[in-house]
Amino acid sequence: MTITDDSLAALDAADPLAAFRDRFRLPSDVVYLVGNSLGALPEAARTRVTEVVDEEWGDGLVGSWNTAGWFDKPRTAGELVAPLIGAAPGQVVVCDTTSLNLYKVLFAALALRPGRGVVVAEAHAFPTDLYMIEGALGTQEGKQLRLIGRDAPDLAGALDSDVAVVVLSHVDYRTSALADLAEATRQAQECGALVVWDLCHSVGALPVELDAAGADFAVGCTYKYLNGGPGSPAFVYVARRHQDTARQPLSGWHGHRAPFAFTVGYEPADGIDRFRTSTPQILSYAPLEASLRLWQDVDLGQVRSKSLALTGLFMDLVESRLGDAGVEVVTPRDERRGSHVALRHEHSYGIVRALADRGVLGDFRAPDTMRFGFAPLYLRHADVGNAVDAMEEAIAARAWERPEYANRPTVT
Repeated sequence: MTITDDSLAALDAADPLAAFRDRFRLPSDVVYLVGNSLGALPEAARTRVTEVVDEEWGDGLVGSWNTAGWFDKPRTAGELVAPLIGAAPGQVVVCDTTSLNLYKVLFAALALRPGRGVVVAEAHAFPTDLYMIEGALGTQEGKQLRLIGRDAPDLAGALDSDVAVVVLSHVDYRTSALADLAEATRQAQECGALVVWDLCHSVGALPVELDAAGADFAVGCTYKYLNGGPGSPAFVYVARRHQDTARQPLSGWHGHRAPFAFTVGYEPADGIDRFRTSTPQILSYAPLEASLRLWQDVDLGQVRSKSLALTGLFMDLVESRLGDAGVEVVTPRDERRGSHVALRHEHSYGIVRALADRGVLGDFRAPDTMRFGFAPLYLRHADVGNAVDAMEEAIAARAWERPEYANRPTVT
């Protein structure tokens, strides 16, 4: 198929998800390809935030902990996340951050496998996962970290009878490579280990089937493809079969069996509530709730189909038009990929900055990777064409040589 403006317009006209774009606030002069880092603003989120501030807080005051259901937000939001990750009711709560939730489930999983002292993770995992694992293991004697890609070539090579827990990313944050969730879970459990999945780059981008795979634990954020807003609370999944025996270390009062009894001594709540810690940040739940209600109208199969179409089109255009200019596609070309595309070039950082100045927003990950996220609910095929046009222009102009691009801001 020859790619023209008319052919891209025809694809957008036939897109079953096209109407969702109008439910987001997007500047008309921007091609937003960073939904894999911070999702766009749902229009309904502004209304919901106003309701919480003006009515629930302004008028309801402290009574809204009961009348507006504030106390139960982690659980009610969790029930909205659950279908997006293939979880039956009662296994997900929305609370805290991904890092804190990883810390909680790692401790819980280690305690469920006494006598085993090894945690397996990926050397190329998102760094905060490794930092939190290192911090957790630093508090326990006799535990060690074994990294796939450093200490073993693959998962199979890392597994033995000493492994207690395996921590894996469903989608690689750099390359967008998609792991086989069911097969990796089977391999780890077959050797007696428990598995913790990081779903940050897959939830809202493709169907996730935790229950069907027999997963043990999972964590993830809600501000990327779920569009919950900057710093929106994360989620934690604990399979029902582990909930009666799993104990997490951050034993705050909202995870207590009777928080308003104010007793001395901690007793964990029943079920998934024991993975709560402290007071929910109510204003942060408001935009997330609005987005999760939007997601109730979404067909995840259509999301996956469009994601593959957008990312495939982008890679095809980049390779055909920019391959000779030194741009390398890092993301897998088959369907074992998430919804972002990673490219490499010796001047990746400068190219990303030049694209931003041309209205195309992507991001940079050291040392040399450009990332472009394709959020199917609001991205168009025409956006893909415009992004590649801008990249071709920036590279032809050697825009990375501009002196102002030598200084990097804190967030890249």
